[in-house]
Amino acid sequence: MYVSTFYSFKGGVGRTMALVNAAVDLARRGRKVLAVDFDLEAPGLDTFEVLRAPPASAGIVDFVIDYLATGQAPDVSRFVNPSAAVDGLWVMPSGSQQSYAASFGEIDWNNLYEQHSGYLLFEDLKEQWRKIVQPDYVLIDSRTGHTDTCGICTRQLPDAVTLLFFPNEQNLRGLAKVVRDIRAEADAPQGRRIDTHFVMSNVPDLDDEDDILRRMLGRFTADLGMVDEPQVIHRYDSLSLLNQVVFTQDRPKSRLSKEYRSVVDLIVRANFEDEEGALHYIKDARSSFDPSYDVERKLTKIEEHHANNGDVLFRLGELASDESNWARARLLLDRAVDLGNQSAACLLARAHVLRQLGENAAAIADAKRVLAEPDLPPQAVRDAIGLAELDVPEDAGELPAVATMDGWRKIWLAAQLERDGETRACVSVLRSALGRSDARGLRKRTVGQLALSLIAIGDLEEACDLLSSDGAVPASMDVQDAFNYGMAKWGLTGYPPGEAFERVVSLNKADGEEDRDANYLQCMAVAHWVVGEAEEALEFVRRAKAEAEATLQPTFSCWCYRTVATQNFLRDTDSIMRLIAGETGVVPAFVKRRVAARGKYAPLFHHLDALDADRWPATFREIEAILGSSLPNSARVHRPWWSNQASGHSHALVWQVAGWRTTAVDLKEETLLFVRSEEVEEQPA
Repeated sequence: MYVSTFYSFKGGVGRTMALVNAAVDLARRGRKVLAVDFDLEAPGLDTFEVLRAPPASAGIVDFVIDYLATGQAPDVSRFVNPSAAVDGLWVMPSGSQQSYAASFGEIDWNNLYEQHSGYLLFEDLKEQWRKIVQPDYVLIDSRTGHTDTCGICTRQLPDAVTLLFFPNEQNLRGLAKVVRDIRAEADAPQGRRIDTHFVMSNVPDLDDEDDILRRMLGRFTADLGMVDEPQVIHRYDSLSLLNQVVFTQDRPKSRLSKEYRSVVDLIVRANFEDEEGALHYIKDARSSFDPSYDVERKLTKIEEHHANNGDVLFRLGELASDESNWARARLLLDRAVDLGNQSAACLLARAHVLRQLGENAAAIADAKRVLAEPDLPPQAVRDAIGLAELDVPEDAGELPAVATMDGWRKIWLAAQLERDGETRACVSVLRSALGRSDARGLRKRTVGQLALSLIAIGDLEEACDLLSSDGAVPASMDVQDAFNYGMAKWGLTGYPPGEAFERVVSLNKADGEEDRDANYLQCMAVAHWVVGEAEEALEFVRRAKAEAEATLQPTFSCWCYRTVATQNFLRDTDSIMRLIAGETGVVPAFVKRRVAARGKYAPLFHHLDALDADRWPATFREIEAILGSSLPNSARVHRPWWSNQASGHSHALVWQVAGWRTTAVDLKEETLLFVRSEEVEEQPA
């Protein structure tokens, strides 16, 4: 149960109207709400149709009178009534209107507290609300000004006070004391921190050309210690107000209704017992990284109250994961899954945690459960593929999570998988997209991206066939297809085809666009070298290097057909410069990869290429098991056989191209250490 008092120092700000609209909106959101009319001098909640109580219904005043007469707190169920118009909405009116003035006049509020334990009476009332009515929210309509009952409504009963004000001097002076008193409760013996929500109400919807409103709001912010800007309810000129229309029910699309709902959001988000409030607080905690005791106390309170809520426990598990508290994250996520939260997001969060804890088999199992589900967000599918360590990446396109995507989402997913180094999975996704690419623009995009990935994995024949499908020839291709066709043919034949690269150069000159990214400039350098324009090629490669150094972003390199870090892109451009300078034996890295992936030592290449670690201590026997055959005798007797120089040692190309180098070779023990190399030296083929 969360109690929020609606208070205003002056009238005319629409406080009661705001409370009724908030109560109805909360009920429409599925919460049980009790509206309490504590504006005893000028009651009015029951004048609204949705809160109209039966004739002669008793209320707050009658509750107090009965107590004074008997010395016992009466049963609150006699004083509350359900709304006949809105499910989940209840009302405790001010009192029976038949003899209201006389009854109200009998109560001496100071004497009630000093001589008749009034404080305990209202603590009992609050507890009866909790146990008998069992509302999610109690909204109290309080009297304006400094009254005898003001302290009950603003300091004793509530968890929060919603303070409505018109931005003028009278309201500022009056609210300042009330706000100070509310905040002082945190230092009182009970130590209760009461939330305050500020709402600037009945604000004219006019241009603030003289900064009158801005200056006054600045004073309110400073004098009242506002942390956030207040919510605003604008003046709303409508005859519907005469009929006391509840806008959140009868006119939900109106601006006024939206502003009332914003006030409700303030209240809900401060209530940790409400799932929405708990989730909002966890979200804020994840973004603020505040390790204070107060934050930890609130998070503990949230966990205790929502111990059986799989969604809340999932978000708490994410927060623990953000803090690298893997054991706690595992516990929370396990509980969330056991409680039925088997969403892709929850399973993926647990898979990440399991990976950090070294429980790879369990992490893979969660990721595969995600991939077995249809209609998932593309980012979730990307994360799951990265965690699943697919036995057959070539079948990724057939997974339910992928198969149910539309073509454009598959193209996005494939691009991300390429960046993640999941090239074979990328190819599979694009092949599945190609079969469903009916629109011409989608098909062309799929063909172009698939060709890139096929070249990257060495399927050069298929790349050429794909690019030349439908009778296309280099002279009719666009600049991207012509370049990729030329590179694939170069890898197949050992010679760059002039016709394709002439088409590239011609289209570039016709375009005349100067503002290009590093990848495009790198491609133009290669194309101009092929057609014999060495000076232009050198200029393009210099520009490519400068652009890469300026952006410092991962960039696709046409030399290796992969997205690479800046340092590796610069390494590739250096190789192109050596090519342009006339150095013999310099060929694109993707060609070397194709050679390494197809020779006798291809199994070792694929093993090294798939490793996640940065170091791999290996024995000769382990390598032979991977190869499926014995190492040559020279590997056991001649240390140079394990040299990192590919020239004269074609087998060394296998680990070099995969991104590794050998070290600590021990011929006697038949062991060595493979160490990942961020910068693999380019050696002549």
